[in-house]
Amino acid sequence: MKLKTVLLATAIASAPIAATAADMTIGFSQIGSESGWRAAETTVTRLEAEERGIELKFADAQQKQENQIKAIRSFIAQGVDAILIAPVVATGWDEVLEEAQDAEIPVVLLDRTVDADESLYLTAVTSDLVHEGQVAGEWLATEMDGADCRIVELQGTTGSSPAIDRKNGFEQGIAGHDNLEIVRSQTGDFTRAQGKVVMESFLKAEGGENICALYAHNDDMAVGAIQAIKEAGLTPGEDIKIVAIDAVPDAHLAIANGEMNATIELTPNMAGPALDALEAYFADGTEPAKWIQTESKLFTAADDNQAIYEMKKDLGY
Repeated sequence: MKLKTVLLATAIASAPIAATAADMTIGFSQIGSESGWRAAETTVTRLEAEERGIELKFADAQQKQENQIKAIRSFIAQGVDAILIAPVVATGWDEVLEEAQDAEIPVVLLDRTVDADESLYLTAVTSDLVHEGQVAGEWLATEMDGADCRIVELQGTTGSSPAIDRKNGFEQGIAGHDNLEIVRSQTGDFTRAQGKVVMESFLKAEGGENICALYAHNDDMAVGAIQAIKEAGLTPGEDIKIVAIDAVPDAHLAIANGEMNATIELTPNMAGPALDALEAYFADGTEPAKWIQTESKLFTAADDNQAIYEMKKDLGY
């Protein structure tokens, strides 16, 4: 089955393949495989490149910026046509991006942004990370309908743009609702294991009966937290409401099982729009917008989450 067909759920269709696509070699510096969503992004990127006849050189940074910088320099030395980067943190990229620019190799950022001059990269393909957090906050405000709610927050990797923006967005979403209060906030590093560990500390510090809701910056941390909540003798989704971001299969399954309440989708198909932009750029010099925004969607118990879970598992999430 063609990738464009099976990825209808992402609401992103790939443009016609440029004549030069088969001649392209692209380096992809991936953060790692810290979550189900990250693994899905890697899978989709490989499939998009394969479908277009692009040679993809892949490097897993294992969540270390120094590994990403080393990989990017290796790509430059190999003379790739372009570089895709999913940056692990927002700062510290200027020097290596300048090296890519000096080598006339365009760089496209995937799913995260960097604090660097925009002239150093061709475009960034991301969702609106602030908006994702805002949707989560607004959902919780509506769900509580004025009732008091003490919230704990599982943040993503410290210094990463998703952690910064999803936190800011959530705070915007609950602004003006004095009944909602974030009482504890700590990084779970976007991993399921750390989500469980940090949630255990929240439960111990606050007492489960004093926590109304959990906001997690990604689903994997939320799934880890669900296990901690169960082990504390509480019912996730009822005793503690849970909202997170990414919409990975296990989040849909948790919602279907009543153990999670809402998730906001971050499509893993960042590569489709990125490669479209690169193909147009190499075909006729078309400069893309500096930000290509992907779609986000709120899923709740009102959706057929069991069917969505099965569909996404079939896609290799």
